[in-house]
Amino acid sequence: MNGMDDDSLFAANVSRPLADRMRPHSLDEIVGQDHLLGEGAPLRRMIDSGRLASFILWGPPGCGKTTLARIMATKTQLHFVALSAVFSGIADLRKAFDEAKKRRVYGEGTLLFIDEIHRFNRAQQDGFLPYVENGTVVLVGATTENPSFELNSALLSRCKVFILNALDAEALGRIVTRAETLLGRPLPVTPEARAGLIELADGDGRYLINLLESVYDLTPAGVTLDAASLLKLVQQRAPVYDKDREGHYNLISAVHKSLRGSDTDAALYWAARMLEGGEDPLYLLRRLTRFAMEDVSLADPQALPMALAAWDAYERLGSPEGDLAIAELVIYLGSAPKSNSAYAAWGKAREAAKAHGSLMPPPHILNAPTKLMEEAGYGKGYVYDHDTADGFSGQNYFPEKMDRRKFYDPPERGFEREIRKRLAYWERLRREKENHSGNQA
Repeated sequence: MNGMDDDSLFAANVSRPLADRMRPHSLDEIVGQDHLLGEGAPLRRMIDSGRLASFILWGPPGCGKTTLARIMATKTQLHFVALSAVFSGIADLRKAFDEAKKRRVYGEGTLLFIDEIHRFNRAQQDGFLPYVENGTVVLVGATTENPSFELNSALLSRCKVFILNALDAEALGRIVTRAETLLGRPLPVTPEARAGLIELADGDGRYLINLLESVYDLTPAGVTLDAASLLKLVQQRAPVYDKDREGHYNLISAVHKSLRGSDTDAALYWAARMLEGGEDPLYLLRRLTRFAMEDVSLADPQALPMALAAWDAYERLGSPEGDLAIAELVIYLGSAPKSNSAYAAWGKAREAAKAHGSLMPPPHILNAPTKLMEEAGYGKGYVYDHDTADGFSGQNYFPEKMDRRKFYDPPERGFEREIRKRLAYWERLRREKENHSGNQA
């Protein structure tokens, strides 16, 4: 007898965790994934057809990936084998493939579920390919990380990727209701605490069920918890954030794009999320300094000094005092006028430098420290701008064999409005002087 069998004589005497008792047994019981499992949705059609192809389930923790794989195996009458990439190695995979080949001889298919598949290295991922291609197993891989970055292209080309959503408030509310029905009594919390519990779960159904179990087990009979009492009971959940993986890049992208969109409040939220998740504040300050140069730039010339001052203040004060310097910088950058004109101009100038990299400067702007260089025409005809009436000579400073180019085009925003006026003024003087020279000629 298998001592781990749920139907054994001993299992009935063991108090099963609430998460196990609440595990869905049909597709209709899975919440929050209607885009994949609703009537006519792509994954639902594949399952209903009974012909599963290998695929990857990509989604956050607690959204139902493992449960979905189990139900699929049952519904399609495939033998279900589950492995975790965290605890399994080559020997486990080889055993699973060998047993799948034996079952195939007798006409039984195998659904091989690999949790955290992204944790297998490239060579291990390559080991799946022949068994997937010849149909020995239907591979269902689950990952919380972006498959584009974490899975090799050969495996991805053979597996469709289905994206599961974090559970929204409605889906989490349905889980609470299901727990109340299963246990035969309402959750002993106020409506405000109930909403707080759902918010605390942060889209993770498994975590929510664990919270529910704690509330039911630890709340004395006849007591109803308010929001403050609930937080004391379940404590505060650590933010879901891994600064070495995709979440890191998603959140810094959210900070950057919120600032670029002048949504200061959203930028503060994402920056706070990063710091609460354990991000290095100096990394955030470095990226904010880059933003000051690239996206605010000369529209507000004080943005870069502000960024450097915030960086310096944080290094001097540390946390938590220095955190305010980060907040002030985020607010300043979010509310500043935006311009990427310097960034764009520099890119165009570098392209021109690559295309015309062998051209000499025009002779009139070359110094002539020797008699030979003077005789060769170096410096001949140069006009000292300060000696002119306008303080502007209008001479050409591009190579003689290169047409004049316009790289920098400041917008009518912030301080660059003034720069644009200056450039327009100098351009007008340049044309006037060119016309005057042409008339004299």
